[in-house]
Amino acid sequence: MLDIENARSLISYLRLRGHIGDDEKAQVEVLRGGVSNKTVCVQRECGTAWVLKQALPKLRVASEWFSDPARIWVEAKALRMLPQIAPIGVITPFVFEDRSANLLCMEAVPFPHENWKQLLLSGKLELNHVQKFAEILASIHANGYKHREQYSREFQDRTFFETLRLEPYYRFSAQSVPAARPFLEELVSATLARTDTVVHGDFSPKNILIHSDRMILLDHEVVHFGDPAFDVGFSLTHLLSKAHFLTKTSPGFLKAAGLYWRTYYSNISELPWANELEQRVIRHTIGCLLSRAAGRSPLEYFTSQHKTRQTGIALKLIDAFPSSTEDLIFQYGRNIQP
Repeated sequence: MLDIENARSLISYLRLRGHIGDDEKAQVEVLRGGVSNKTVCVQRECGTAWVLKQALPKLRVASEWFSDPARIWVEAKALRMLPQIAPIGVITPFVFEDRSANLLCMEAVPFPHENWKQLLLSGKLELNHVQKFAEILASIHANGYKHREQYSREFQDRTFFETLRLEPYYRFSAQSVPAARPFLEELVSATLARTDTVVHGDFSPKNILIHSDRMILLDHEVVHFGDPAFDVGFSLTHLLSKAHFLTKTSPGFLKAAGLYWRTYYSNISELPWANELEQRVIRHTIGCLLSRAAGRSPLEYFTSQHKTRQTGIALKLIDAFPSSTEDLIFQYGRNIQP
């Protein structure tokens, strides 16, 4: 099996398959940070740069977490589909895939670029970025619904959403936090019952690169047709959790969370499922807040104290269920103070 992190083997493979010339030189750089894939950047002599991803059967986390590498095929299909429904320039162009090696290739994001998660963790929060983030998700959901007849068939398989999201987040947390089990089990059932639109499934600041003030979305291996409220709750959790972690800038992140929700909702408010969306967004946000503290993949920047406090806050929110998303943000902000 090809190991793309072995530069010599990878270049030989690319030459053999005709992706680069027989005499062409290329530089290979291993990219770190992901837990589910090996990822490398290939810089070609012609100036073109590619990113290759190869799915891992066992994810790089502390607990035992396995997922079929065939999920890379979902990402390859999503890379070809998403440019049709996302804002222009948000998705990296697809180059090729190889199912026998569980890998795909896309064009690299041009330099210079910065990872949005790292910018946020350094305290660099710009509200125009928050608005763009919300508009990208709203575009995917609204246009995914518009083309639902096609995409509901092409992305009906939710196997990888279950193995990479529902199991490690909600089901694992239901075992580790028994008091939340009824809430989380009901949330899983309700989520699987929804087939509203295209769902990204990994809509997070870590998957956003910013180049020339343009946001570019990465990592599409759990794209499926399902419940859009998951995307909103999952992404809202990241803004709220950073308010918890970065105490000096907590008010700014709480404000950003409210802006994110309002911007997103204003762009999808005319869709048939919009009126009943908010209650599910609240549930998914609570579920993700809990899961990123007590699930199989906790936030790596949280200390044990942060995890304990966030777990307690989530349980409080389950018991005193917020009346609105804005109320959830207010209650969360009130409870994150040490």
